[in-house]
Amino acid sequence: MPDERIELPQGTADLLILRTLALGPQHGWGIAERLQQISSDVLRLQQGSLYPALHRLERRGWIKARWGTSENNRRAKFYELTKAGKRQLELETNAWKKLTDAVAQVLGTA
Repeated sequence: MPDERIELPQGTADLLILRTLALGPQHGWGIAERLQQISSDVLRLQQGSLYPALHRLERRGWIKARWGTSENNRRAKFYELTKAGKRQLELETNAWKKLTDAVAQVLGTA
């Protein structure tokens, strides 16, 4: 069976991380695993993209981090949405829907 995973379009990692964290706090590895699971193994966030995005989102005040213990008993940084992050998720979700609707219209005109 061919590999059906696709590369994330530039700029979508932040939206997907925010959406994943809307389900509840999670550590970095858990965010990547949750995204992969929700997308039926189509979307994957590599560490080289995930952790810089988490730091960027934290600097912007959209997520906050705290240290805790992971399910395998290791020390891990857990991330969760802030109020500002919830508002940003809503804004980005609406913008994404407008964009995908417009692209679908263009593709449907052929």
